[in-house]
Amino acid sequence: MNKPVVVSEETLTEPVVVAELAPAAKAAGPAYVVLAGISVSHFLNDTMQSLIASVYPILKDTYALDFAQIGMITLAFQFTASLLQPVVGHYTDKKPQPYSLAIGMASTFFGLLLLSAAHQYLVILVAAALVGLGSAVFHPESARIARLASGGRYGFAQSVFQLGGSFGTSMGPVLAALIVVPFGQGSIAWFSSIAFLAILILWRIGRWYAPQIKAKKTAAVQAHPDAPSSRRVVVALLVLVALLFSKQLYVSSLSSYYIFYLIDRFGVSTQAAQMYLFIFLAANAVGAFLGGPLGDRFGRKIVIWISILGALPFTLALPYAGLVGSAVLSVVIGLIISSTTSSIIVFAQELVPHRFGMISGVFFGVAFGIGGLGAAVLGKVADHTSIEFVYQVCAYLPAIGLLAVFLPKLPRHAR
Repeated sequence: MNKPVVVSEETLTEPVVVAELAPAAKAAGPAYVVLAGISVSHFLNDTMQSLIASVYPILKDTYALDFAQIGMITLAFQFTASLLQPVVGHYTDKKPQPYSLAIGMASTFFGLLLLSAAHQYLVILVAAALVGLGSAVFHPESARIARLASGGRYGFAQSVFQLGGSFGTSMGPVLAALIVVPFGQGSIAWFSSIAFLAILILWRIGRWYAPQIKAKKTAAVQAHPDAPSSRRVVVALLVLVALLFSKQLYVSSLSSYYIFYLIDRFGVSTQAAQMYLFIFLAANAVGAFLGGPLGDRFGRKIVIWISILGALPFTLALPYAGLVGSAVLSVVIGLIISSTTSSIIVFAQELVPHRFGMISGVFFGVAFGIGGLGAAVLGKVADHTSIEFVYQVCAYLPAIGLLAVFLPKLPRHAR
């Protein structure tokens, strides 16, 4: 199991040799304890990150911020993560760092402490950027670990990994409603204990990860005879980026401004609006988990088709629905549109198997970057028009899913 293995398109990256990619490891099935650990870590990581968006109403009222400034906070957090994730992924392709996850989590730890004590807008931006830095270190390498522990069930492993993050994101509004709103901005510091717990788990996972790596160059990756040409791979990657753009920008519009939309249109309280946001984000978590196994079973391309275009009728109806209808539609949209995430990421990884870390970092980074840039732009649009107008425009984003027609057919083993 520890001998260098030369395999085809499923090879992880060069120059790293990983034991879990060997056929014997695939036959043994997923390493469920490791998958559970990395998923729990993702849950804790994204729980802390989601607090930023969840406390926007508090920051807006306390410091008299406009929607454009709220969008800049999201941009500071997500642009940091977007800029650094491909760099981290490229570096760890060559030199995997088993304990970097725990070290990166320390950045999130200090970012939360700084956010709890920040009383100036610039300091809030720096705190958000520190949390984004922790995310940049966490996601590429943890996605690699999830694949190592997959036992060949890559979609399933990616979904388990995404499930933790999605549920963590959904918990932010609940914790904000129960703790931050009643006790104020300073209570954010209490969540640094979550970061400390995540550091302990990630350090232990790093101990499991270290022996899996052999710092020895492998032979060149042998392309599968039915694999798409390099030109088609480039086109497919661009299409996947566009599809992720449509999905992530729409989700970002709800994550960042859904609270304000519900308050402005229906007059609900901040705490009630946060609970409605939790419902949407929880549906996202369930959809993210279902997408991976469905991609393993039926093929990732068909899941991508259904999950993006299938959400279009419901996104078009959302701006015209009442309060209860909005809640129901948000659940349906979350279930459908989030099921594409795992399939898009695994599809991209299988298109470029010899640059696994970099491609994972690029796609995770694009997701964060699109969300951050989109939140800033949508905030500016909302200041000049209205939140309702923003949702009427964003409703057409899933139509970009038509571009999935240009995705190539992957060899059967890579589906």
